[in-house]
Amino acid sequence: MFLSVFDMFKVGVGPSSSHTMGPMVAAGRFLDLLRASPFQAQGLRASLHGSLAFTGVGHATDRATILGLAGFQPETYDADQAEAALADIKTRKQVHPDGLSPLNFNPSGDLVFDYDHPLPGHANGMILMATDAQGDVVLQETYYSIGGGFVVTEAEQALEPVLDARDATRPYPFETAQMMLDMAAQSGKTIAEMKRINELTQLSASAFDSRLARIWDAMEACINRGLSHNGTLPGGLNVKRRARDIHQSLLAEHGMNLTAPHTINDWMCVYAMAVNEENAAGGQVVTAPTNGAAGVVPAVIRYWLDHVPGASRARIPEFLLTASAIGGLIKHNASISGAECGCQAEIGSASAMAAAGLCA
Repeated sequence: MFLSVFDMFKVGVGPSSSHTMGPMVAAGRFLDLLRASPFQAQGLRASLHGSLAFTGVGHATDRATILGLAGFQPETYDADQAEAALADIKTRKQVHPDGLSPLNFNPSGDLVFDYDHPLPGHANGMILMATDAQGDVVLQETYYSIGGGFVVTEAEQALEPVLDARDATRPYPFETAQMMLDMAAQSGKTIAEMKRINELTQLSASAFDSRLARIWDAMEACINRGLSHNGTLPGGLNVKRRARDIHQSLLAEHGMNLTAPHTINDWMCVYAMAVNEENAAGGQVVTAPTNGAAGVVPAVIRYWLDHVPGASRARIPEFLLTASAIGGLIKHNASISGAECGCQAEIGSASAMAAAGLCA
């Protein structure tokens, strides 16, 4: 079992890793499939099933699917460009993904919320289709968004045991917490050191360090945006942002030397709330391990940096590597998906990851 730190911590878009980010990723994968296909497609269709259908509008699954089919990806998502693209697609009834001819796609008819036919592989299922000039389907694939922005096809689900066997070639192929602790004791290495050695089988040290630094940069930027924005969150429930006002109050108390002993909990909560509000607003967040629980890990890191004497940014990679090792074990042996195991699969996993990172 090998899940990269970049699998557990992925730069994405809110409000849901399963219902927003996953469908966008699936659409991008389908475009890659279409680019490699011999068929000359003229149009696209999509059907959303199960939870993707029932909560799709509230979690912007329709928008994510449309934008994904237009070539948008979570890691490089730009909100202003996305709004312009959606308006253009609704007007022209076409998408223009890179590397393909313009494809007919009318969001009002070619994107279907199928409430009556859940797919067998997972609660979050979707079918993407390419059609010819007559409207006949020439290419089709089923995708499942299985939590945390992870997306698989039915064939990939069947191949999972084979992939796990190949992962045994990693220097430290731990699949359980006990295996991880035994390998650490035998090697004399920390969890973070073992995780880094595994990661360096895929990337050079310089490329790995640069990419991991960008993960924290994205987390920190998300906190800062959340602390600076106010107003009402989208979704129709008229929920007002609170992180900015709470943060201003905490700063004022600190300036007047009125900080109470329990206030540290308020600081951690406001950092997490800032991320959660950015996620709810459809902003850029980092799965940790999901969008729904994305506030916990960055909040604990920010608390550590801002409030713990001797904390150093140089040790953030150690935190993230340790946290991702724990998250990988949970995903492999249980679930990080709220659709599969409830909210504790997300927030419980995030809390365990953050605790492990802080202890490291």
